Amino acid sequence: MNIQNYINTIAKCSRPAEGVTRLPFTNDHVAANKLLKKWMTDAGLKISLDAAGTLIGRYISPIKNSKTLLIGSHQDSGYNSGRYDGIMGIILPILALKELNKKKISLPFNVEILAFADEEGVRFPTALMGPRSLAGTFNLKDLKLKDKNNITIEQALKNFGCNPKNIKSLKRNKKKLLGFFEIHIEQGPVLESKKLAVGIVNGISGISRLKLEIEGYASHAGTTPMHLRKDSLAATAEVINTVEKIANKNNNFLATMASIENKPNSVNAIPAKSISFIECRSVDDLKRKRLEKEIIKKVKSICKKRKLKFNINKTYDQSAVSCDKKMINKLKKSFNNLKLNPFVLMSGATHDASAMSDLCPISMLFVRSQKGLSHNPKEFTSENDMQIAVKVIEKFLINYKQ
Repeated sequence: MNIQNYINTIAKCSRPAEGVTRLPFTNDHVAANKLLKKWMTDAGLKISLDAAGTLIGRYISPIKNSKTLLIGSHQDSGYNSGRYDGIMGIILPILALKELNKKKISLPFNVEILAFADEEGVRFPTALMGPRSLAGTFNLKDLKLKDKNNITIEQALKNFGCNPKNIKSLKRNKKKLLGFFEIHIEQGPVLESKKLAVGIVNGISGISRLKLEIEGYASHAGTTPMHLRKDSLAATAEVINTVEKIANKNNNFLATMASIENKPNSVNAIPAKSISFIECRSVDDLKRKRLEKEIIKKVKSICKKRKLKFNINKTYDQSAVSCDKKMINKLKKSFNNLKLNPFVLMSGATHDASAMSDLCPISMLFVRSQKGLSHNPKEFTSENDMQIAVKVIEKFLINYKQ
């Protein structure tokens, strides 16, 4: 079982450019699904395609009326992205079930491997359609959203062989489910820094964004003394430094300022207006909101000291999602069985699991990313790390009891 061969083979289902560009409901998606169907069949799974374009491989337990454990991730990518993000989380559980099938190990529950069509939100101005359809949270009005070629999601689904009218009926009965399990590359440097192949996710960060506008006035850079300036960008720089200090002092909290617009943005003019965004992330929503308030208080203080006008408004707020403690404990047991360190970390990025949390308990397994790279053609996860992840998935399935 050479996992890199699977990864490299399906990476060819892409636009001919650097990295992987595989958008939903395209010919590249059709080609990827053809491979996934073959691999699912080899693992003894029954295959179907739902109305939201999710490819499903189903293991049927010999025990009648069993509940179902859902496992999956997304097959799509961004533009010129890596070959592991999303798709690895579909391939590894297929291979784990294939190994169990070879060993003639049966499970007391059903398993569905889900290859979601659209997580990245690159082709259409929406995302997570597959998991949201299963959770019953997909807005049917979004079917009218269009891509750059003026094709609606509804038309793209029809062209793909799906009937969008049936999306509403995809909502699952949570009483029949055990939970949702997602395997994903970490997309960050923590596991590599700890010299660990895999880690257990305790939650998916909540995210909030604050739009900050600071106003001074423009004047000549050569004639205005420093103490008489009303420099909006200098104030923004002080805010950036303050935000970084707050984040460094608080565990499980991340803050970033990476989008700045400056006016008049001339080399010899003092900045008159600076617009920036402060993004905050944490698995602890209470901490995130508390530190947001602290940041806003600091902004007020900085602008007051500099005698500048400012306006700060929240433009985005997404609640954190906690992974299920029982599922985490089952993963820890699987790690211990394999004599691995059951290291726990948070996910700063959003995943299919976040949408599935509206339906059932969730859990996630992270696999080490070399140099923490993701959404990058140089994205890499080693063969050994993926082999370890497959063993963890096997143990997790064997240990899992209804």
